[in-house]
Amino acid sequence: MNAVDHVRAALARIEATDGRVHAFSAVLAERALARAAAVDASDAALPLRGVPFAVKNLFDLEGLTTLAGSKIERDAPPARRDATLVRRLEAAGAVCVGALHMDEYAYGFTTENSHYGPTRNPHDLARISGGSSGGSAAAVAAGQVPLALGSDTNGSIRVPASLCGVFGLKPTFGRLPRTGSYPFVASLDHLGPFARSTAELAAAYDAMQGHDPGDPAQAPRPVEATAPLLARGAEGLRIGVLGGWFRTMAQAPALAAVERAAVALGTAREVQWPEVDRARAAAFLITNAEGAALHLDDLRRRADDFDPLTRDRFLAGALLPAAWVQQAQRLRHWFARQVAASFETVDVVLAPATPCTAPVIGTEWLEIAGQRLPARASMGLLTQPVSCIGLPVVVVPLWGLDAAAPHLPIGVQVIAAPWREDLALRVAHALEAAGVASAPVAQVAEEA
Repeated sequence: MNAVDHVRAALARIEATDGRVHAFSAVLAERALARAAAVDASDAALPLRGVPFAVKNLFDLEGLTTLAGSKIERDAPPARRDATLVRRLEAAGAVCVGALHMDEYAYGFTTENSHYGPTRNPHDLARISGGSSGGSAAAVAAGQVPLALGSDTNGSIRVPASLCGVFGLKPTFGRLPRTGSYPFVASLDHLGPFARSTAELAAAYDAMQGHDPGDPAQAPRPVEATAPLLARGAEGLRIGVLGGWFRTMAQAPALAAVERAAVALGTAREVQWPEVDRARAAAFLITNAEGAALHLDDLRRRADDFDPLTRDRFLAGALLPAAWVQQAQRLRHWFARQVAASFETVDVVLAPATPCTAPVIGTEWLEIAGQRLPARASMGLLTQPVSCIGLPVVVVPLWGLDAAAPHLPIGVQVIAAPWREDLALRVAHALEAAGVASAPVAQVAEEA
């Protein structure tokens, strides 16, 4: 098929299924078809020629108001140009077909948005898609688009990738530019792709690399292509499995997923990171404080226009003592040094991505490690300590491990040292090639 045919097929799938999944906040059919026609008219070598994609609605799309999942931003003017990563994907031949639902201001792990309604898990419509990039993961899982972009501050790519059964990449902090995206926590925000295969994931990631001075936090690193390295798989790599917190705070299906991946990779080496619980606490404090600072004016003027849960967390962040935030930053830097030392003996480590498979929409509490914990916050138990120090992670989806819900996926984090996305992608590809990880399209019944 040519690009126009690919885009028409994506638009038809969206129309047929999104009434049930509720992944899209805006479908840009006219723009997409015009762009696809331009791709078909070009004789350039385009690595993503005609691939439809969609983006979390915190990415700027020219002519569309960037909602960031909120009610307040409806009053903002439309974006004047596309976000950098959107432009880079389209320069590689991909075609943007729309924007996707998310938790308000990216502050959540479930995409149960009080303004726009929940995005549903395509593999079980009664369950959450995860968040805050739930629309992105759900759109890929439902076969609406083969590629989507999301953001990850505390786990917002990895959690929905795990729960929706797709591959997701959170690059090293500072690797990809955030220019043209709505911020949440500047010192923790990452942008990255979702896809149904590691080859597509790597191709999209490679197309988005390169320095952009518009993001002062981005590292001025050259493009380091990963797609040509996938075939090397896990050969020659030292692989470990994270213990401690990552074992204690996971239910049986999550532990079984890691065990299956470890067996496939031929490793039984356990790696311990110290004070992981404190690193997660530090991430919470930094998130609260920085996130609140961005919204102080609206908290004063338009408090009733926030989702109540988002508003209350921002208000708590605004009241945090500065000494607590400073101590959290100290702990964060100490933890980063300890983890860096662990990568002297291993190249990649494995850990559960979520403590459980996708809960039913509206679930308030989970039982984890003998504790009754709040469900929404606890979906990031195993991702927050990793984001706190900016490591690159690929989530790979595994299946059939929850005896109570064998149709649901659950993800494993493949974590590498800073700037070694190539190693995480190679291990993920090895698991995919071995048939351990896969991302089949969900069987969402089409509407008449």
